[in-house]
Amino acid sequence: MTDARIGIVGFGLRSSLAAVAHQPGEGRRVVAVCDIDERGRQDAVTMLGNEVEVVSDFDDLLKIDLDAVLVLTPDHLHAEHAVRCLEAGVATFLEKPMATTIEDADAILEAAYRTGTRLYIGHNMRHMPVITAMRNAIEAGRIGEVKAVWCRHFVSTGGDFYFKDWHADRSKTTGMLLQKGAHDIDVIHWLAGGYSIRVAAVGSLSVYGDIADRRDNSDRRMWDWYSTDNWPPTAQKEMSPVLDIEDISMANMVLDNGVLASYQQCHFTPDYWRNYTVIGTEGRLENFGDDTDAVVKLWNTRSDSYREVADEIIPVPAAEGGHGGADPMLIDEFVRFAIAGGDTMTSPVAARNSVAAGVSGTLSLRTGGGAVEVPPLRPEVLAYFAAGQTRS
Repeated sequence: MTDARIGIVGFGLRSSLAAVAHQPGEGRRVVAVCDIDERGRQDAVTMLGNEVEVVSDFDDLLKIDLDAVLVLTPDHLHAEHAVRCLEAGVATFLEKPMATTIEDADAILEAAYRTGTRLYIGHNMRHMPVITAMRNAIEAGRIGEVKAVWCRHFVSTGGDFYFKDWHADRSKTTGMLLQKGAHDIDVIHWLAGGYSIRVAAVGSLSVYGDIADRRDNSDRRMWDWYSTDNWPPTAQKEMSPVLDIEDISMANMVLDNGVLASYQQCHFTPDYWRNYTVIGTEGRLENFGDDTDAVVKLWNTRSDSYREVADEIIPVPAAEGGHGGADPMLIDEFVRFAIAGGDTMTSPVAARNSVAAGVSGTLSLRTGGGAVEVPPLRPEVLAYFAAGQTRS
């Protein structure tokens, strides 16, 4: 078996995907890594070995013979790196969210459309067993026709993950309703079977903006300061000097198929998990937990009071690997797609529409909370991706 030759751009917080991608003798191997930071380059050698070619210049990476590339750079650099990879003709995996503006997301799709190079967006939650269990139940008609979806996202790690580095700067992320919310919005869209056309949101910087202890943490990475002892939220230290994003936000969405959806996100909760509720014409689904301990409950008989005991417990398959086993399945699918094409569970159009909803929601919450229309994608580009990134 000939291994697919994979390059990586950016060896930082999502470099864990490199270990998943590097499977010499099993169909794929990482042969090159590009990172402008010396620590990233050293980490690549430590993880992947001395045989990997490590460069600091993106141009040098594109000169290497590659079958595919993983773009794992910070969000605001995604468009620049993805477009150049696509224009170089290298099948491209792009970490989510795919961009921080609708314009950049559309530019990425346009580049893939123009060049015919395969594009894959790393929305790994579509591979999470708890999400696929809910999706399968919906597809099987277990709750009838979906009419409403909402998600409550509790982020106990917010103070460490997002408010001490570049994530806290809206010029690099737009905001958490996009940076963090794009993943959940994509799942909401997937479970509901439609895309947001109108969003209204509210939000605020309720806790972390009041912390006076600040530090430029560009010389460190999240795992250098992360600790569960960083509690309560008001006791956090060494926050980012630039901190102009919201730490709590709530968005209401109207989808193109009439489904109503709601997304609520808080970065100063004591626990960390997502709770999705899906209500159809014949029942309700809800997950409790979203990792290896997750369960999905189904209620489809009527009562006149709260019932903790569901009518049915839907099993969540066991899986190994990051994000509840999703990361290995994500990379498996990308490599297969990069080499052979075909259908994928993830979708560049869906990824763009989650960005568009997140951007529109952020605009709403920063301009008084009124409804904002989500701009549509160009029909020709939409048709290209609907055809599986092939031209008829």
